[in-house]
Amino acid sequence: MDAPTAPTQPTPLPVRDNEGMSPRSAAPRSGRPTRLHSAVFQPIGDEGRAALVERRIAEAIMGGVLAAGERLPAETELAAAFGVAPATAREALLALRERGLIVTRRGRNGGSFIADSADPVRFATRALADSSRVSLRDAAQHYVAITAACVELAARRADPSETIMIRTRLERVDDHDLAAWRRASDDAVIEVAALSQSARLTREQMKLQGEFSPLLALIDTEPESRQLSRERLLAVLTAVEAADASGATEALRESVRHAVEWLIAYRERHSGPTPLATTRTERSTA
Repeated sequence: MDAPTAPTQPTPLPVRDNEGMSPRSAAPRSGRPTRLHSAVFQPIGDEGRAALVERRIAEAIMGGVLAAGERLPAETELAAAFGVAPATAREALLALRERGLIVTRRGRNGGSFIADSADPVRFATRALADSSRVSLRDAAQHYVAITAACVELAARRADPSETIMIRTRLERVDDHDLAAWRRASDDAVIEVAALSQSARLTREQMKLQGEFSPLLALIDTEPESRQLSRERLLAVLTAVEAADASGATEALRESVRHAVEWLIAYRERHSGPTPLATTRTERSTA
């Protein structure tokens, strides 16, 4: 009698056909999916419903993890990746089409593609306009709490050679290419989180990076700000490499503080002539 076959687990990363994929597609262009790109297509478990699939893909589009023109996996591949029924994946794709976030093309090289009009900067600007300074600072506090814990543990636990590899990859990226820089910087932060050797912190960091990255991308649309972002991230990596836990966390806090101040100033420039009053809570540092 044949031995029982182990149940097949959902595939975290669906196989993709390179045919018909836009040259702007993040994963095919780089030759491998980014960490955030891979995180998009993770199983969503028992609570998986069409709305959750839709939300995860929509957030990835709005955050720039899935680029305009990129081809999504087929319905069956999406269903297997998310751990849901094909009908659920189909319903989610329909909702995304109705929102104008994806388009469907027929034919041999057809499929569902991220719409060209799905501009992450536009989505980030809208999200920033809808946020108060209190909520921005609160989000930054949460981001700092998790990321600082990751870099502190990484500084204490990681082998310097591991951090050198991350820093070397980051230094090779041309930061004149905004999309390439954002992919590389997000990957670097998540890789440092992985060096903390804490699975819980790493999972939380991946989630937060997906939420915070669109706002960081908005900052990086300015070349000067992008260069400062690069220098600050390299400062964090240098401190982690030197096993300087306090230096790494301080560099991280300083980087986020500058980011929040930039976002608040940007929001006030675009929110009308009357700036919002600053409360004692809002004046607390990130």
